Amino acid sequence: MKSINPFTNKIIENYKEHTGSEAKHIIKEVDVAFQSWKKTTFEERKNYLLELVNQLTEQKESLSNLIMYEMGKVKKEAVSEIEKCAWVCRFYAENGAQFLDSEVIESDASESFVSFQPLGTVLAVMPWNFPFWQVFRFLAPALMAGNTGVLKHASNVQGCSLAIEKLVRDAGLPENVFRSLLIRGSAVKQVLENPKIKAVTLTGSTPAGKSVAAIAGSVLKKSVLELGGSDPYLILEDADIEEAAKLCASARLLNAGQSCIGAKRFIVVESVYDQFREAFVKEMQTAKYGNPEDADTKIGPMARHDLRDELHGQVSASVAKGANIICGGFIPNDDDSFYPPTVLENVEPGMPAYEEELFGPVASLFKVKTEEEGIKIANDTVFGLGAGVFTADLERGKKIAEKGLEAGCVFVNDFVKSDPRLPFGGIKESGYGRELSLLGIREFVNIKTISIK
Repeated sequence: MKSINPFTNKIIENYKEHTGSEAKHIIKEVDVAFQSWKKTTFEERKNYLLELVNQLTEQKESLSNLIMYEMGKVKKEAVSEIEKCAWVCRFYAENGAQFLDSEVIESDASESFVSFQPLGTVLAVMPWNFPFWQVFRFLAPALMAGNTGVLKHASNVQGCSLAIEKLVRDAGLPENVFRSLLIRGSAVKQVLENPKIKAVTLTGSTPAGKSVAAIAGSVLKKSVLELGGSDPYLILEDADIEEAAKLCASARLLNAGQSCIGAKRFIVVESVYDQFREAFVKEMQTAKYGNPEDADTKIGPMARHDLRDELHGQVSASVAKGANIICGGFIPNDDDSFYPPTVLENVEPGMPAYEEELFGPVASLFKVKTEEEGIKIANDTVFGLGAGVFTADLERGKKIAEKGLEAGCVFVNDFVKSDPRLPFGGIKESGYGRELSLLGIREFVNIKTISIK
């Protein structure tokens, strides 16, 4: 396995893969650790998580540099990612015990209640685009619930994977409560079929999710999937157009557009279409791409050359079928993996820009006559992760968000973001189950009924 800096195209490190027997031995060690970890108190787990907060804070500079070098995220966004990991650890440290407190239920018994008990070792299959945050939003609640974990990270961010394992050790947690498996996707089946693995959580592409769900189903293990997205943002005639354009551009360009919940389709009523188009394109065109270490860089390189080439192929195929490029849409230099902010117009069904997820800084604009037409186009997708609506009428926005748009989360007058306090996940081919909040920590527990005559 090679870790390659996408900005310099130079190898950072080579990593030796774990063999099948080595992975099996690690899983056995983690299962042994679980037998003791599940007996710890919430107060003990809380203190460990708070020490993880301290370690993340103290090591923020080196960890953010590691993210930047391994997958090209701009430095300021990498720093924010580490800070968010500290936030989710603190959140579950402070709220986990309450979330998993037994719930009394009246019945014919003298006493009956629901108890939330840990399941065991959870396998996490995680992507490269948020190499720390994606892991910690699983790890913090899993540890607080009394579970242990093993991580199969994306092959291009093994440095981040091992750094997270080291963070857990640095925080003083018991040996082997969390370990990294340096394996490829082809080895996931064998790991998931191991009887010591009790559940799996995956963040990644829809095909990867379907594959893992099928394996998990074949061995009757719980799975939570957060998959792709093609988030629609609906801009209505009474919206603050300048503000909407800024927020929409930021939502599209965050992490160089490499986000499942990145805004991807912008559906604008015709009375304000030209105004929004002008403001939005200006924001996209003025966003500088370049060295991720530079403070004024808005967009770093895409994580790998093949991802850049795949994105350009989707753009080119859409143009060949009639879409227009307003800005961007070219490969600046084949020696690196940059892709410029790109805006497409006249996008129609049958084009990749309409049917597929564009995982990079490419936006599609749609002009509609009415709110109803806009909602119809927004929902005309296999995905259902996030969505947004911009309007001055908050009651109108609330109604559209709650009843109109088909997604796991909808934001009114803001772009979609994950928050430890709020449940996060999708519907349709964007997956199932929820991460974060009370609902997230209860995904991987035995919801046990206790009845006393």
